[in-house]
Amino acid sequence: MPDDTALLLERHFETAFAAPEGVKKLRELILTLAMQGKLVPQDPTDPPASELLKEIEAEKQRLVKEKKINSSKSLPKVQHEEVPHKLPQSWAWVRLNDFGTWKSGSTPSRTNSSYYGGEIPWVKSGEVKQGRIFKADETITKEALENCSLDLNPLGSILIAMYGANIGDTGILEIEATTNQAVCACQPYSGIDNIFLSYLLLSLKQNFISQGAGAAQPNISRQKIIHTVVPLPPLPEQRRIVAKIDELMARCDELEKLRDQRDQQRIMVHRAAINRLLDTATADFGEAWQFITHHFGDLYTTKENVAELRKAILQLAVMGKLVPQDPNDPPASELLNAIKAEKQRLVKEGKIKKQKSMPEINLEEVPYDIPKGWKWVRLGEVGAFERGRSKHRPRNDKQLFFNGIYPFVQTGDVSKAKTTDNIIKTCNSYYNEFGLKQSRLWPKQTLCITIAANIAETGFLGMEACIPDSIVVFLALDEALPRFVKFFIDIAKEDLENYAPSTAQKNINLGIINELVFPLPPLPEQHRIVAKIDQLMALCDRLEATIDTATHQQTKLLHALMAGV
Repeated sequence: MPDDTALLLERHFETAFAAPEGVKKLRELILTLAMQGKLVPQDPTDPPASELLKEIEAEKQRLVKEKKINSSKSLPKVQHEEVPHKLPQSWAWVRLNDFGTWKSGSTPSRTNSSYYGGEIPWVKSGEVKQGRIFKADETITKEALENCSLDLNPLGSILIAMYGANIGDTGILEIEATTNQAVCACQPYSGIDNIFLSYLLLSLKQNFISQGAGAAQPNISRQKIIHTVVPLPPLPEQRRIVAKIDELMARCDELEKLRDQRDQQRIMVHRAAINRLLDTATADFGEAWQFITHHFGDLYTTKENVAELRKAILQLAVMGKLVPQDPNDPPASELLNAIKAEKQRLVKEGKIKKQKSMPEINLEEVPYDIPKGWKWVRLGEVGAFERGRSKHRPRNDKQLFFNGIYPFVQTGDVSKAKTTDNIIKTCNSYYNEFGLKQSRLWPKQTLCITIAANIAETGFLGMEACIPDSIVVFLALDEALPRFVKFFIDIAKEDLENYAPSTAQKNINLGIINELVFPLPPLPEQHRIVAKIDQLMALCDRLEATIDTATHQQTKLLHALMAGV
C-alpha cells in the first residue's frame, strides 16, 4: 500500500500545483498518510512498537530513580472508541505522554530586573513558528531559572505553542532554552525520533486549534496535549518516515517556488501591458489593447490581475483614451456653462447652497494631457456636493430612530455597495418623522461619497434616504455625469485617503473634494464612456467567473485525488 500511495502522490503533484491551495493540502495529505503508516513500507525485521514501549517504560523508571523527572500517575490506557483508524501491525496507539517528558514554562516577574538580560534564552509562543529555533528575543538570568518554576530544555527538545493565534505551532530547539507559560516543551525519550515527533504534532495542529476554540483567549493545556491519542511506529520506521516526509516537503517547497515565480512573471507581464496601455498615444490604443486581449488566457488566471484591469479601465476613461472623440460633440466648456446656469437656478430656489469661488487651476496641478474638447476644472464646478445634515447616531438618540421608516444610510452601508452593483440597497437604521425634520431625504440614484471612516467609498442610493455628515452627495445636471464622477473618485481614493489626518477617526472635508482637479469630457462622450465601462466591467465579471469555475474544478479534482489516495 505505501508504494502505491507514493506513486499516486508522484503522479498528482501537478494537480496540487494547479489548485489554489493545492500545495498546502498536499503537505497535509503527506503528514496524514505518514501518521497512518501509508507513506513508507513496513519492515518485518523492525522490532514492534510494543517492544519500544517497554524500553520507554524502563527509561521512565530510571529517570525517576535518578530524580531527573518526578514520578507521576499513569494516564488511562487508550480505549477502542478513541482510535480513529487502523494501524500497521507493528505500530501501537499511545498517548503523547509516552513520547517524552512534557513541561510548560513561566514568565519571571517583570518587576525584578535581575531576572532578565542574562545568558539563558527564553522562548515565547510567537517564536515557536520559526521551526528550528537558534535564538530567542529575550534572555533570562540563572537567578530567574532557579527561582521561577523554569526548566532548561536541552537541544533537540520539541516545543508546541498553547495560547492565542499560535496554537499548535511547533519548533525544535537548536539551543538550550527556557520557555514562557504559553509554550510546552517535550524532551523525547531515547526511542523517539524528535523530528518524527515534530511532524506528528504538526499533523495534529487542527485538532489542537479546535480544542482551544471558544474562549476569549484560545488555549490548550499541557494536560490536553499529553492525553492526546497518537500512533507510535517502531523507531527504524520513524526514521524512514522522516526521510520520506523531508523528501516530499522539499518537493512541495519546489512547487511553491515555481508557483511564486510563475505568478510574479504573470504580474510583471500584466503590469507592463497595462502601463503600455496607459502610456500609449490614443492612436496606438487599439494595438496595446489587442496585446492584452490576445493574452487573456495567460494574464487573467488570478483575480488580482482582473482587479488591476478594472483600475486601468477607469484610468483610461478619465484620461480620454477609452473611447474615440467625436469632433461634432459640443465642447466641455459649453457643458460647464450649462452646469453653472443650472446651479444658479437651484441656489435661487433654495435647493442647494451657494458655493465659494474656486481657485484657478495652476499648470503644475494638471497630471496629464486630455483630448481636445475636454476641460480641466475643479470638481466642485461640475455639480453640487452637499454634506449630510445629521450628526445623530442610532445608538445614542432613540428619540429620532424609534419606529423609524425613513432609511438612514451610513458609511458602512456605502461600503457594502461595491458588492451590490454599486447600489446602496439596504441600511440598518431608519429615522422617524421627528428625525426626518432634522435631516433631508435625498432622491434615488443620488451618488454618495464617504468622507469619514471608509474614506472615498462610493455608491448610488437605491432608495430615498437620509445621510449623516460623514457622507456627501453629488447632484448633477445629467445622469451620466455622476457615473463619471464616481469613476474619478474611485481612482482618486488612495490620494484622498492621504489627506486624512493620522487620528483615530480618519476624515476629510468637503473643501478637499470640491477643489480636486477634474477632467471634464463633453456630455455625449460621457455617455459613450459610461457605456464602454459597463461593457468592459461585464467582461471583467466574466473573467472572474471563469477563474471561479477553474478554481472550483481544480479544487474538486484535488479533493478527488486525496480521497482516492
